[in-house]
Amino acid sequence: MATRHPAVPYVLPFAVFIALLVIQSVVPLPVAVRFLVSMAAILAVSLPVLRGKPSKPLLSVLLGLAVFVIWVGPDVLSPNWHHFILFDNSLIGHPSGNTPPAWRSDPVFLSFRIAISVVAVPILEELFWRGWMMRWIIDPNDFTRVALGTYAPMAFWVVAVFFASEHGPFWDVGLITGIIYNWWMLRTRNLWDCILMHAVTNGALAAYVVGGGHWQYWL
Repeated sequence: MATRHPAVPYVLPFAVFIALLVIQSVVPLPVAVRFLVSMAAILAVSLPVLRGKPSKPLLSVLLGLAVFVIWVGPDVLSPNWHHFILFDNSLIGHPSGNTPPAWRSDPVFLSFRIAISVVAVPILEELFWRGWMMRWIIDPNDFTRVALGTYAPMAFWVVAVFFASEHGPFWDVGLITGIIYNWWMLRTRNLWDCILMHAVTNGALAAYVVGGGHWQYWL
């Protein structure tokens, strides 16, 4: 069975999520479908590697809030920051968001969109980036022999850069975020601490987006 491969619990939910984004770019998918399918993938294959709980919950929450401040800080200090050519171009995209105006007051859409950001994405991204890729780069033949939070310079920086590239025009704050998330994995060696921190960052950002109308952050 495919689920017996050790990488599946870490990689499959992320792959499903990316596939849904690709489909979404061609054929509109209800946001509820994207959330439910993503969660179904997590529940189907990832539960065995998600046992446990955060080891430093308070610090993880505080760091998550700090990362939120880092994420929005440049635009608060300089509103045109992410419209410079380095961040706003045809290659990496534009900081304009993709939420249609008609959906911005739709409670069903907002509920599921927030659920994707706060529940699904922190789990599937932390499984992939810091649960699997950081270890796979160190030992591609058997990443399971590498303990969570093992430091290797190449693994640390490759994951940080790839994580940054995933965030398009916000790659600068994405890179800082990736460095902090990687560092917290090294400090805690606990996937749930990173998931909690990530969830808090995304939750604060969702509140900022919806409450303040800063829709450019929802790409």
